[in-house]
Amino acid sequence: MIAAQAQRTPLRQFEILVLMGTLQAFAPLSIDMYLPSLPLLERVFGATTAQVQFTLATFFVGYALGQSLYGPITDRYGRKPPLYFSLLLFILSSIACATTRSIGILAFFRLLQAIGACGGAVISRAMVRDLFPSDQMRRVFSMLMLVVGVSPIAAPLIGGYILIWSGWKAIFLTQASLGALCLLGIHLRLPESLSPDDVRPLHASHILSSYRRLFRDRTFLGASLVSGFSSAGMFAYIASAPFVFINIYQVPTQQFGWLFGAIAAGVITASQVNGRMLHDVPLWRVLRTANLVQLGAGILLLAAAISGKGGLLGVFIPIFIYVSSAGFVFPNGSAIAMMRHGKIAGMASALLGTNQFTLAAIATIVLGTMEITTVLPMAIVIAGCGAAATLLNFMTLGSRLEKMPV
Repeated sequence: MIAAQAQRTPLRQFEILVLMGTLQAFAPLSIDMYLPSLPLLERVFGATTAQVQFTLATFFVGYALGQSLYGPITDRYGRKPPLYFSLLLFILSSIACATTRSIGILAFFRLLQAIGACGGAVISRAMVRDLFPSDQMRRVFSMLMLVVGVSPIAAPLIGGYILIWSGWKAIFLTQASLGALCLLGIHLRLPESLSPDDVRPLHASHILSSYRRLFRDRTFLGASLVSGFSSAGMFAYIASAPFVFINIYQVPTQQFGWLFGAIAAGVITASQVNGRMLHDVPLWRVLRTANLVQLGAGILLLAAAISGKGGLLGVFIPIFIYVSSAGFVFPNGSAIAMMRHGKIAGMASALLGTNQFTLAAIATIVLGTMEITTVLPMAIVIAGCGAAATLLNFMTLGSRLEKMPV
């Protein structure tokens, strides 16, 4: 089998992980690279803060709904053909974003850009399930988080300097160029990992029965929604960060990237600690502890926002704790969900991502209805997401996960 041969040498395995991590990184790159330009886009298009934030919300909607399309297709036609389509769509829509003259049209092309970007995320998660045994999945997902975690550090810095040197349009042209390089890389170096024995028919009855099976699996649904609410809180921070740090706390555009990157560095550190944890530490226990930490951080952030005490540092510290904990939440939540459904890995990966980004889209839309003149709207959403994730964890997950079904 090509996929099995491809991962025999450590160097080849590392190469595959980097490519899969890059596919996962297109979402944070597409979001974070243009964050420094959000206040500027208000002036360029004569738009309100809510209208500019809507370009984030449409991205989340496209990213959430698009994943459900890729799941059945990648289980039927293999992993690589849908990847080609998704990256081509990403490249073309990124170019279109750079040429638009309307905030509404920009929001539309951002939706298409997201549908292109989400293909890589769905398919790379399915490939992890194809290529690696269950007892290695926590380590592998943690390694992918390392690649994904670099993106929020580099992207705002790069985006900030591109904005200063070449303008906001160059940010989207850079994204298109990165998509083209990745397309070349997967064509030349990424193997097809779907075994012929695991090909599934593209029939409506099979698709519906598979998704019905996933929705009936309380553990899968719990793990995906717990990860989803945690993710929604993180994306509430991402959507609000430029307005909170740049507008409210007067952080210069160039320094915003360093501040944003420092928080992303916490995600990287946490995910690598997670990947090196002993196998006898249960996945569910790590996930539950991380959710409780996020809940505590959300409460601290809400207290700082209501009291107005602590200034920038009083807001930064609980955000740092909340977002860093995602380095434990996402690898363990993904591993718990994916390990149970190897025969329909594409659809399981799609529904996992759909749940996560649907909640992220809702959180961003809720924020868009609030005028961000204080930290309070962001704090309310983040604290609420932390509480929901923790409550769902206690309701749906536990030690029974250690008995993995076929």
